[in-house]
Amino acid sequence: MRSSFAKSIYVGAAVLGLAGLSAVTTTTASAKSYATAGAYTALADKSQNVTVTGTNAIYSKPGTVKGAKVVASKKTVAKLAASKKSSDTFYAYGTKTTNRGSVYYKIVTMNKKYRGYIYGGKTAGTFAGGIKTTETMTKATMPKETTVYFANPGTTNVTWTAPKNTDINAKKNVVNTTPFAGDKLTITDAATKTKEGSLYYYVKDATHPSVSGWIYSGAVTSDSSVAYNQATDVKVNFVSPEGTAVASSTLQKLTENNAANTGISNPAVAANAKGTQVGFDAKNKATNAWGKAALTGTGYVYSSETASNLSALLGAKTGDTITLTVTKGTQVVQGISAYYQKGTKVTPLVAKGTKDANGVALNYQVTFPTLGAAFAGSEGATYTATDVQSFLTTNKADTLNSADYAKDDKGNLVDPSDSKAVKDSDGKVVVYHTTYTLTSGVAGTYTASGKASAFYNTAKEVKGSATTTNTGAVSVFG
Repeated sequence: MRSSFAKSIYVGAAVLGLAGLSAVTTTTASAKSYATAGAYTALADKSQNVTVTGTNAIYSKPGTVKGAKVVASKKTVAKLAASKKSSDTFYAYGTKTTNRGSVYYKIVTMNKKYRGYIYGGKTAGTFAGGIKTTETMTKATMPKETTVYFANPGTTNVTWTAPKNTDINAKKNVVNTTPFAGDKLTITDAATKTKEGSLYYYVKDATHPSVSGWIYSGAVTSDSSVAYNQATDVKVNFVSPEGTAVASSTLQKLTENNAANTGISNPAVAANAKGTQVGFDAKNKATNAWGKAALTGTGYVYSSETASNLSALLGAKTGDTITLTVTKGTQVVQGISAYYQKGTKVTPLVAKGTKDANGVALNYQVTFPTLGAAFAGSEGATYTATDVQSFLTTNKADTLNSADYAKDDKGNLVDPSDSKAVKDSDGKVVVYHTTYTLTSGVAGTYTASGKASAFYNTAKEVKGSATTTNTGAVSVFG
């Protein structure tokens, strides 16, 4: 009995003891003390771009202050720290220091999604703990071509005061680049977004300075043919009667049709919207001279008086693409001049028997073959060096043989009939000739009195008389 009683006393005492301990613990928790935060201070530097380290959460108040709520958990902050998006870069703009010496910074993401306080170390004015400084842009190499145009004028990829999400105050300089499509832009700076690595250019627009700003590199091009403003311009495609596309151009800064049908340029009535009737001015500007310049090198001819062309021009509206018909120019035949070059010295290969004031060495006097075709094309059309070389090769004129010559006992070239010519043991004159092999052509333009050029720079002296094969009745060389 005593034993049982004593045991029950101990158990009761133990229970009472635990209850008492619990009471003490509850009292301590309810009396938990919080830090207090000092006055809010705005950061003096207006460009405090920072990234989070991922070690601390973001709170609605300094984290140790009573009532602080989690804005972004430590896990979320870790994801933001590893992000490759500029929108997840932060901007620090204010600070509070607690009575325990902890510094908290007020930060916000560039896209304004997360905003709150994060622990920043123990020293005001420096970033530590949960944040660190960052550069949102990295200097890049300037492109070789610095004159560019808007590649696809419109509301996408416009100019900014700073690339989007690299500066908390970045804003668009213009919401639509269409009205400035034809402006010439000059690249003065280049940089990449540090997180994404995407390349941006700073462009200056001398015509409309307010458009100047940062723009994505892929939104501009050095191709001037895209300098097209659909609010004031008309695109032109030149097409042959067979439907072959020949060239393209643009009629720019056209004037809206007026009652006088003059189409005279007048800023007061200049076209400024897509779909504006501008046929009168289009007709006035699409002259034969304009067409000739646009068709340079094609060998085609444009006539502003062709009925179909007049109709297309008079019906033009800004933003349209119209088709103008062109025809092939007059066919002209080109002669071909042959040359041999050794080092910097260029020597013409001339017809056998040619003499000048000083005489022409026999090894440069060539028996030119007659061919089965002429080297011809539309007047004004261009031909390439390959065109020349291919023509001569196809017509078996890729080798030329010089006139026969002999040598005297000093090695000088002489005519085989010359008494000084060296003879063999049988008393016959030893004859030689030089074979020249085609190495390249020279590009040019077909003109009525023009000549193409070809170089036969591989020369080989051959013992014996030359033979030249004629394949036709056309004399090309000369």
